[in-house]
Amino acid sequence: MIYGIGTDICDIRRIQASLARHGERFAAKVLSEAEMATWKARSARWPERGVRYLATRFSAKEAFSKAIGLGMRMPMTWRLCEIGKLPSGQPVIVLHGVLKEWFEAKGLSAHITVTDESEYAASFCVVETAPSAALPIAVSVAP
Repeated sequence: MIYGIGTDICDIRRIQASLARHGERFAAKVLSEAEMATWKARSARWPERGVRYLATRFSAKEAFSKAIGLGMRMPMTWRLCEIGKLPSGQPVIVLHGVLKEWFEAKGLSAHITVTDESEYAASFCVVETAPSAALPIAVSVAP
């Protein structure tokens, strides 16, 4: 059963401007430790690729926060939500701390997709909850 859906489109130029104004502090506010390491490595090799990486993570976290219905308020924070990836390259939501506890207590699961183009990064997130075992799927009544 769908719990929530979230989407976000991020102007990569806006992320680039934030980096120019605030430097690494902006990235440190948005990225988890693991994401920060990836961002630094990508930025060192190809700065534009680093900006795109940061923009897709920003967008994905915004989409996730909308899908869970919290926006950016506790227990949802930038750094407690991480966008990882499976060996196949498929992006996944990895949660930490109180956000992970809150999410698991509700029995939720999330699906995320991210994409970027020359000027924009976009994300779409679907959060699901398992149907309650107490609720019947179909009911038949004898005459």
